[in-house]
Amino acid sequence: MPDKRFNLEDYLKRIDYSGDSQVCAKSLKQLHLGHVMNIPFENLDVFERKNISLELDDLFEKMVKNRRGGYCFEMNSLFAAVLTEMGFSLTRHLARVYHGGFDNSGKTHMVLLVQADGQKWVCDVGFGGNSLAAPLLFEEGLEQQHLGRIHRVMADPVYGYRVEFKTATGFEPIYAFTLEACCPADYLIANHYTATYPESFFRQAQMCALVTATGKITFFDGQLKITDGESLTETTITGAAAIKDALKSYFGVELS
Repeated sequence: MPDKRFNLEDYLKRIDYSGDSQVCAKSLKQLHLGHVMNIPFENLDVFERKNISLELDDLFEKMVKNRRGGYCFEMNSLFAAVLTEMGFSLTRHLARVYHGGFDNSGKTHMVLLVQADGQKWVCDVGFGGNSLAAPLLFEEGLEQQHLGRIHRVMADPVYGYRVEFKTATGFEPIYAFTLEACCPADYLIANHYTATYPESFFRQAQMCALVTATGKITFFDGQLKITDGESLTETTITGAAAIKDALKSYFGVELS
């Protein structure tokens, strides 16, 4: 039997982690921040109609050894494996992404609930939009700020719990999830649908996103946006060669 590729030390180097191995909220926050600031959210393989494997060794090879990124099922699966290896207790859950409501949205997102310091924390290193930069304490109504972003968790009478993001006009839902236990096959099915369904959002355009200490860098369908505090710079990039160069320069993603 071949040796496993997954190696915790290599992952920690990949996310530039300089903390200790203690199972606590401080370490959890540093790990979460390290992941979202060094491993980009991206759908480039989905867009190219390539197979998306959730096998741990494949995830490690792609995101650590090959310095690529991934989308929610890949990113949160790898992060869950890392946390488990370090001794954290966690559960995985499926969420419905908000699209003008939840009633027309299937469970196509993975989110983690992690135990640390006697409390539960929402962890999500694989959401490209108004994503969490750091773990969100699983406490209803508590507004929490990380790197200038404000999120909260709210109970929902129908969909369980909503994660919400604060905009200039108030809080808006991002996704909702229940505490229902899910089996590995549930994620395989959701991942297969998200990666292969012809009308899936992730098959329509190339996208890549990386959190920075002062904002975010995003690429979507030829539009590069760099948010730096209150400043926003937008650039249109056209042509396969120019897009390839931008992905390497801004996200560290080198396509073959």
